[in-house]
Amino acid sequence: MNSVQIRSAERALSVGTWTIVAGAMLYSILTVTPLAARHTPDEWAWTAPILPLVVDAAVVIVVKLDDVLARLGGHGGRWPVVLRWMTGLMTWALNVADSALKKDLVGVAVHSVAPLLLIVTAETGLAYRRAIAAALVALDAKQQAERERREQAARDRAERARAEAREEREHTAMLAREQREHEAALVREQAEREDARRREETARADEVARVEREARERREHEREQQQQERERLEHAAEQRREAERLEREAQARRQEQERAERERRERAALLSGGPVNEKLAEGRARQVVGAAFGEGLPVRTAAELCGWSVGWVSTRYQELRDNHATTAGVPVLEGVQS
Repeated sequence: MNSVQIRSAERALSVGTWTIVAGAMLYSILTVTPLAARHTPDEWAWTAPILPLVVDAAVVIVVKLDDVLARLGGHGGRWPVVLRWMTGLMTWALNVADSALKKDLVGVAVHSVAPLLLIVTAETGLAYRRAIAAALVALDAKQQAERERREQAARDRAERARAEAREEREHTAMLAREQREHEAALVREQAEREDARRREETARADEVARVEREARERREHEREQQQQERERLEHAAEQRREAERLEREAQARRQEQERAERERRERAALLSGGPVNEKLAEGRARQVVGAAFGEGLPVRTAAELCGWSVGWVSTRYQELRDNHATTAGVPVLEGVQS
């Protein structure tokens, strides 16, 4: 258990103790006041609550001071014990007096609960607080010992590290001396090898420069040829793409012309019958109205050609206009097979 848990237990003990003290005080005042009032002259009946308040105030003093002494690890001697038991017995006697005078054993037992609980709680709380104080002291001592142990271990490690560092410096210095001597010998050998190597490299460099110059000239010639070939291929591809684009545009124009001519022939065929005396079937009438709309004929002329009313034809014209606007200027002929 750590110090945080011990402090939490101490707070719980304190809250519980003061809750019991407050409840016992309130219960004692409510129980003892009527008894004191009955045994006090009428003109002094208002002083009846003073007696339980005085006794309970002594209880509060005992509990509070015991709490402080327990926290400090001290002991008040005999008199705090006398005061604690005297106030507890007084509280118990005052609470059970009325029931005892009436020879009501059940009342004595009921009114004994709060005073006895207060007495036992005061004693138990004191013992708990002393135990908690002792536990905190022991925990602090243990933590102090652990800190000292860790500090000693840290000092030991630091001393070992200093000794190891000193040995490491001495070993490093020895290795450095040997390394310098070895490096001096290597430098001499390296200088001799460098002279021979430079002579060889000079001759190789001249040969390499000549080979690289010839290779560079060869690569430049190849790059020029590749660039010319790429330009030729790109030009041919551009011409081919332009020819394909022109072909697609011409084909699209031919298809548009064929579609327009086909629609014109269909409208002409539908309008070639002239005015009729009877209504055409609705499907046929819609086709005729669509053809008339496509040719730009008036509503009345379209009505004569299909035999339907001008209002009905006007409605179809409006539908065709809406459809015409939706399809971006392409007239729609209902029922006409393209």
